[in-house]
Amino acid sequence: MQAAPVRATAIPSFTDALRAVESLLMSGGQRTARRNAWTSVLEDRRRAKDRVEAQRVLEQAADRS
Repeated sequence: MQAAPVRATAIPSFTDALRAVESLLMSGGQRTARRNAWTSVLEDRRRAKDRVEAQRVLEQAADRS
């Protein structure tokens, strides 16, 4: 009995599949705009997290005084 052949290519991830559908449905400019918007959202979240952390540090420093 012979073993089943091994796949040479990786199974695409869910993200890869979404990007493929996106490329079919949207023009290049729309894709760029959406990705830029998402990058902005992620950056805003990072800055908000940094603000919360800075506030916590300042409050701890004030409590020690």
